[in-house]
Amino acid sequence: MKLVFADEALAIVVPVAAYWVYSGMYMALGRSMDQYRLHPREEERSKNLVPKRDVVKGVLLQQLLQAAVAAAIFMVCQNSTREGDAKQRTAWRTCVTVAMQVAVGMAVLDGWQYAWHRYMHRNKFLYRHIHSWHHRLVVPYAFGAQYNHPVEGLLLDTAGGALAFLASGMSPRVSIFFFTLCTVKGVDDHCGLWLPGNVFRLCFWNNTAYHDVHHQPRASRYNFSQPFFVTWDKVFGTHMPYVVEKRPQGGLHVRPMALTSTGMGE
Repeated sequence: MKLVFADEALAIVVPVAAYWVYSGMYMALGRSMDQYRLHPREEERSKNLVPKRDVVKGVLLQQLLQAAVAAAIFMVCQNSTREGDAKQRTAWRTCVTVAMQVAVGMAVLDGWQYAWHRYMHRNKFLYRHIHSWHHRLVVPYAFGAQYNHPVEGLLLDTAGGALAFLASGMSPRVSIFFFTLCTVKGVDDHCGLWLPGNVFRLCFWNNTAYHDVHHQPRASRYNFSQPFFVTWDKVFGTHMPYVVEKRPQGGLHVRPMALTSTGMGE
């Protein structure tokens, strides 16, 4: 069996590189832009329950597992993806075709991750032994976006990404863009900075502040939707609105507002 081709290799490598470059950029900005931070820097040390070196190890392990699974999927689907690429040489020029594939991938990934994310909060065993790993980061920061228990990483991110790839029919070349977008969106949601002009903040209601609400202990049973839209939270009554306020001592704070009427039973 031949090794994966260039597009497949790039679909594996580029999102990982984007993760560390993009999160590194945010970590650097966070040192000099305290006025846009959603949490004071000292709270990362006082509230988070896991040291940063362990977060780095956990993220690297997850990315290694994702790369292995992705390589296996690309090898198994090698013939079909080659045929798809031949068609995509024409379809690539048709932006509507690519946009539809990306939209389907977004919808599938959002639905998959919402269902499992919410279930992991409602199931005490899964939360205690698996999902609580991610919530050791009470104060989210950029390179902690993919810090999860390995089982959760495989189930939510890797399996969800594979399902989105297969269901959308996108080629490996299109998947380079799609998985890189998913990666930088996840980093952005955890960056802890509410920057003016941020394209994700302008384009998505599901953004840094929205996900920050979920990481607050008293609101962790709300705002499960990730990574793109808030649709499923609104449909199933787990949506919690918020306001971003200035702290008297400087910086910003995300304050959850009153629960929606459909969410009172959660």
